Amino acid sequence: MLKGFLLVGIGSFLGGGLRFLVSRMTAEWVATPFPLATFAVNIIGCLVIGFVSGLPLGGWLSADTRLILTTGFCGGFTTFSTFMNENTSLMKNGDFTMAAHYMFASIAIGFVAVVAGHQLAKICQ
Repeated sequence: MLKGFLLVGIGSFLGGGLRFLVSRMTAEWVATPFPLATFAVNIIGCLVIGFVSGLPLGGWLSADTRLILTTGFCGGFTTFSTFMNENTSLMKNGDFTMAAHYMFASIAIGFVAVVAGHQLAKICQ
């Protein structure tokens, strides 16, 4: 348990740090109202988590390496990749209804939660 916790922490540190760098560099290089940095991070994270979770364990990809790269790095880089990977797993298992509910509920309720958080912050000021 502690080993896994530390591996995920290391991966999260690296992923979060890289996310910060990508955001800063994108803001310096491209002037656009579109949230390009977040979009890029989310798509890259989806590619990485899809690649790593699609590889069989063995050889250079141990369970620890998969943990540090998926839950750790991709989780720190973007949680969107984890969200998409979970939906893909649900669909691979034939649970299309659960995947649709999960996607819709996450987007809709997540949006409502952010708006509620903003309102709560205004009240607390």
